[in-house]
Amino acid sequence: MEIDVAPAEDEKSQQDAPSRSGSKVKAERAQLYKQLAPAYEVLFPLVIRNHIRSSIQSLDIPEGSKVLEVGIGTGVSMPVYPQHAKITGIDLSEPMLEVAQKRIQREGWDHFDLRAMNAEQLDFPDESFDFVTAFHVVTVVSKPQKMMAEITRVLKPGGRLLVINHFRSRRKWIANMVDRADSVTRHLGWRTNLECQSIIENLPLEVERRYKSSPFSLFTIVKAKRC
Repeated sequence: MEIDVAPAEDEKSQQDAPSRSGSKVKAERAQLYKQLAPAYEVLFPLVIRNHIRSSIQSLDIPEGSKVLEVGIGTGVSMPVYPQHAKITGIDLSEPMLEVAQKRIQREGWDHFDLRAMNAEQLDFPDESFDFVTAFHVVTVVSKPQKMMAEITRVLKPGGRLLVINHFRSRRKWIANMVDRADSVTRHLGWRTNLECQSIIENLPLEVERRYKSSPFSLFTIVKAKRC
């Protein structure tokens, strides 16, 4: 007969500590997003609107396509998507989704479905979407490789992926300089030293194009296809 022995109290506390710590971080981050939602709605579009618009339009999304945007936030990108496609948007921040939902109601759109969801654990079947987009999200999540694995899982074979984000520069002197800010930005919820290759290696993705919209842009645009 086997007997299950409960761990000693201090031992159990040590085992539970990472879980409690992770929950605390998520709660603090959700509160931060709630506080930032108004400023995000005003300032963020000024920074990212143009390259998001042109990148989505370049996908030439066919009629009837199913599209997933991971980290849709307040819906800055929503006006760009064609109304002949079905767009599902997910985000961890419910206050931001509330702003996006009001925008949907105001515009009378019927091609959007918004859901509160963790990007690292997508609640969708395998091969559910023809396109997946993610704008300025991958450096915010705690496990970017897991997020990318989930995105790849729900993308159909031959489906297209569009990611726009800041990644660690290939130029060593720039990378070293920006790396110094990472300890500060992590407290604000994002990292500066994530390398693009690290989030796509070992995944069934074929990178079709990786580029910046201008030589002075902080952001890299990555287009890939699921093999």
